[in-house]
Amino acid sequence: MQLTIGEELLRHARAMLADPKIPRGEFRFLSARLTEALHDAIRVARSRETVRGGS
Repeated sequence: MQLTIGEELLRHARAMLADPKIPRGEFRFLSARLTEALHDAIRVARSRETVRGGS
């Protein structure tokens, strides 16, 4: 589910970056969601690293 959300956010971000008329508030909202998605991805990666015995 987290990967799906991240992929959707990435598609949305690319579309927004291609549109010069997007308001700043929408970029701010998108930035917050992308930050959350990146946080989740790092948390999952660290969790998997711990399970595999990494440092």
